[in-house]
Amino acid sequence: MRILHGILLLIMLLFVGLQYDDPDGLQWAVMYLAPVLLLLIAIVRPQTYAELPGKLLRWTVIIGLAMGVLYFWPKTDGFWRQDVWWETETAREGMGMMIAFLVATSTFLARSK
Repeated sequence: MRILHGILLLIMLLFVGLQYDDPDGLQWAVMYLAPVLLLLIAIVRPQTYAELPGKLLRWTVIIGLAMGVLYFWPKTDGFWRQDVWWETETAREGMGMMIAFLVATSTFLARSK
């Protein structure tokens, strides 16, 4: 699992880096850093998730990202098609939030014992 989490961590860091020229890039960088934090814990010290503070942190981040998915859900028809998300910022933002949520949820696969 550490290899998978390492790959996902690098992908999320790439997402953070791509925000440098976005007008609301700081907001999105923070949202993409939330799963990075969970992935770092899953890689370096997965037993943290067996303890109450680790459980609370993980659930707080995942619930926050789930709320973000609902808030940023793309209202554009066919938002998953390349010709749509290539042109529509809200479709890209919604899909980015979905990816961040799924990546954060993957930390439940980390061994916590």
